[in-house]
Amino acid sequence: MKKSLLPLTLGGLGIGTTEFVMMGMLPDIANDFHTSIPVAGHLISAYALGVVIGAPLLVAFTSSYPPKKILTVLMIIFTVFNACSAFAPNHYVLLFSRLLAGLPHGAFFGVGSVVATRLAEKGKQAQAISVMFAGLTIANLLTVPLGTYIGHHYSWRYTFGMIAAIGLITLTFIQLWLPQLAPNNAGNIRSELSFFRKKQAWLIIGLTAIGTGGLFAWISYIAPLMTEVSKFSASSVPYVLVLAGLGMVVGNFVGGKLADKVSPVKACLILMITMAISLVVIFFVSQNQILSLVMTFITGGLSMAAGSPIQTLMINTAKGAEMLGAAATQAAFNIGNALGAFLGGLPIAWGLGFTSPEIVGVIMASTGAVFALTLSRQKVKVVEEEAVLVGE
Repeated sequence: MKKSLLPLTLGGLGIGTTEFVMMGMLPDIANDFHTSIPVAGHLISAYALGVVIGAPLLVAFTSSYPPKKILTVLMIIFTVFNACSAFAPNHYVLLFSRLLAGLPHGAFFGVGSVVATRLAEKGKQAQAISVMFAGLTIANLLTVPLGTYIGHHYSWRYTFGMIAAIGLITLTFIQLWLPQLAPNNAGNIRSELSFFRKKQAWLIIGLTAIGTGGLFAWISYIAPLMTEVSKFSASSVPYVLVLAGLGMVVGNFVGGKLADKVSPVKACLILMITMAISLVVIFFVSQNQILSLVMTFITGGLSMAAGSPIQTLMINTAKGAEMLGAAATQAAFNIGNALGAFLGGLPIAWGLGFTSPEIVGVIMASTGAVFALTLSRQKVKVVEEEAVLVGE
């Protein structure tokens, strides 16, 4: 790994930790503030809302600055408001802190994706992006379980302190190891926003928000799937999540290599189809504990494998608005998170059982495959038109 990519990996580690650790700490926070778990769950929604708001806005208004300066400012916001979360005196202050802590999430990954491609060797752009997303996968494997343990056995405030410390370390390495790069464009917001008039932009956003939502339909309800269907004990669930996290680490790098080998749009198509197949298999084999664990690892890998190809596809498509486009896909990922969890919960509420979210997931992933196929055909058409113009 290039030394210059390490600050991006560290940033992904901090962001991944603060996003996913909340799920495990909700009972402790609810108990401290004397609220119900559903009310405490608003803290997760507030962070996701911050991501959706901050991703396009922060990039749009900072794109004229050098990437190193943008990433520094974003990580300062991240560090300050995670530190504020550690000292929040009540639920409402914590809710507001979580909203503000979510603002730099999508923008950091958006700008970081562009920086990674500019630092990468030719033909290895998607693998460079996967190095940044490695921080997100390592968070699910290591720091999220650690933060959950600290939050449960000591205090959730210490966990937010740990996250703020990761932010400070990231800031240090941004200054030490991230090279100075020229601004990505002239900073004309109107010209950048014009990219979203193109059909390709919305196809990629749809691919991200709906296609990846299929996997969130699965992972949002993995705990009851494992305890009620696979018949694991509740105490085994954290270990199952670590297995899924290990799959994410492997899948992240596989996705990057696949995108560089066959093209990002073909990688997206392959991965969406594979996601749908994987969810079908889970629906049928979850009663078998061994097969259930195997599919947890595989599907965990698929849940992260699409990240780098999608980001690379957007960057390659959004010429002149790369940072804004890459940030928009991060907002779309979080929309996919919300959609998958909401839609996947409906059949459970209707009494169809804890394997029913996988059917929702199959439909969503298959829809993502349709978006990817449409994009693939459009790109072929563009190449053919360019060839005709060259011939003339």
